Amino acid sequence: MQVSVEVTSDLSRNMKVIVPEEKIQQQVDNRLKSMSQKVKIDGFRPGKVPASVIRKQYGQQVRHEVIGDLIQSSFQEGVRGENLHPAGSPEIREARFDEGEGLEYVAHFEILPEFVIMPLETLEVTEFQSSVEDADVDRMIEQLVDQKKKWETADRESQKGDQVTISFEGTHDGENFTQGRTEDFPVEIGSGQMIPGFEDQLVGHRAGDRFEFDITFPENYQGPKLAGKTAHFEIELIRVAEPVRPAVDEIFVRSFGVESGSLDEFRADIRSNMEREMKRAIRARTKTSVMDQLFERNPIQLPEVLLREELAELIKPYQESARKRKQTLNETEIKEQLSPLARRRVSLGLVLGKVMEAHEVKHQPERVRAAIDELASSYEDPEEVVRWYYADPARTQEIINMTMEDQIVDLVLGKAKKTLESIEFQKLMQAAGNPV
Repeated sequence: MQVSVEVTSDLSRNMKVIVPEEKIQQQVDNRLKSMSQKVKIDGFRPGKVPASVIRKQYGQQVRHEVIGDLIQSSFQEGVRGENLHPAGSPEIREARFDEGEGLEYVAHFEILPEFVIMPLETLEVTEFQSSVEDADVDRMIEQLVDQKKKWETADRESQKGDQVTISFEGTHDGENFTQGRTEDFPVEIGSGQMIPGFEDQLVGHRAGDRFEFDITFPENYQGPKLAGKTAHFEIELIRVAEPVRPAVDEIFVRSFGVESGSLDEFRADIRSNMEREMKRAIRARTKTSVMDQLFERNPIQLPEVLLREELAELIKPYQESARKRKQTLNETEIKEQLSPLARRRVSLGLVLGKVMEAHEVKHQPERVRAAIDELASSYEDPEEVVRWYYADPARTQEIINMTMEDQIVDLVLGKAKKTLESIEFQKLMQAAGNPV
């Protein structure tokens, strides 16, 4: 086999491969010989079909199969021999494999970049700390009380915090976009359930009132026909209801599984749960600081094939959402928005691989089990959740990947220059997407 490599750019290569006809014929002969014991052809007993008949009937098919296999195997042999590390599958060009002429093709592909990671000691990362205060626990209890509230009819004008039941219809340029009239629709005023400004228009009305107003939809509204457009709404207010919140007593406490009904025990349980979530949020925020430094301090040229693959994965949820909503997706615009994230993820994947290699970071089964146990601890039957994770290799691999990243974070924190930053619990959780 002959191999020659042409450098077409920093990461692009053209590899020309020539496989002699003798090698092709040898593999074709071997396959046809093995077929002779299995094929069934009318007029011949099994195993007694002449080789010439088998070659005439199956020769071309077998040759094409051999050519396909040889392209794959010769490419792998070629890149190993040239000490190249492809970033993805090759594009096969100029393939010629006429019988008697051997196999000749050009494989176009990109290679992984060669780079040296910055010493971890030169990184500057922020490590975060926080604490759960009594006021945070009080705020959480208020939220739990709010979740248990009931609605009672109020014979008065509506106000912020009430729940109103309305029937309404909306039009834009004379066209109804609410599929007629929407009946008996509950709205909690001030919850942000409706588009900005809509709920404000529901304040100051009594049951039986009919009123109308114009309102402009946000520019980023998910329905493109209404985004940034002014619509007209006609409203009938059916009911005004005010919230009635339960007292924080033994009955309330027991409803959350604290059998003793003790408020002190209830508060302790809440604090424990909040501290567990706080630790996760701190860990995630600190991890982001570490990843930011690894990304920023290790700029590398990225193969386009990896960026395309990552973008394809990132855009899938948007495509699925558009399909379910029967909407047209502007993929060009979405890809432009997702491109920086794709670049960061591909770059970090390569950098983390180098860190693992340089510092011999290995998979630790005990750490994986500890992570799964922690994830399962908040469920009613933790052992069932543990079994669920281990039952599927893909789910287990997700945890393995997560714990290996955590090992890298620990490694960086042990070597880098650290700045300790305190953050209030409420701000920490809001930033983590868990408003409290």
